[in-house]
Amino acid sequence: MPVYCGRRNRLGSSAHNCGVDRIVLEGMSFQGRHGVRPAEREQPQEFKVDVEVDSDLSAAGNSDRIEDTVDYRQVRAITKEVIEGESQKLLETLAARIADRVLQLPRVGGVSVRISKRPESMQPIVAAAVRINRTRA
Repeated sequence: MPVYCGRRNRLGSSAHNCGVDRIVLEGMSFQGRHGVRPAEREQPQEFKVDVEVDSDLSAAGNSDRIEDTVDYRQVRAITKEVIEGESQKLLETLAARIADRVLQLPRVGGVSVRISKRPESMQPIVAAAVRINRTRA
């Protein structure tokens, strides 16, 4: 008999050491015009984005209904809109805007956003990146 977080098992004890369920969208790639230097905002550059969404996925696991989970398509659409939208100077601003909007979706308890880019002015470098974590208030 499976034990789910927050539920009692057949012996009456609650589950221990249960982690948070998480949806992970990894390696999304979009073009945007962001950076501190004006040259970074003149030509589009590639931004890689990972978004992790904390949510109780037990209902969706039992029902197989999209209505019982966080729709990945909405998370991706938010991310795309922010990265391809209005130019910003800081990766921190982009990550915060994505996180704030994802937290407004139903069933989202927390979100982690990682954004990276390869600024020409900093070559050779694999990536410059920020990662922020936010939870619902």
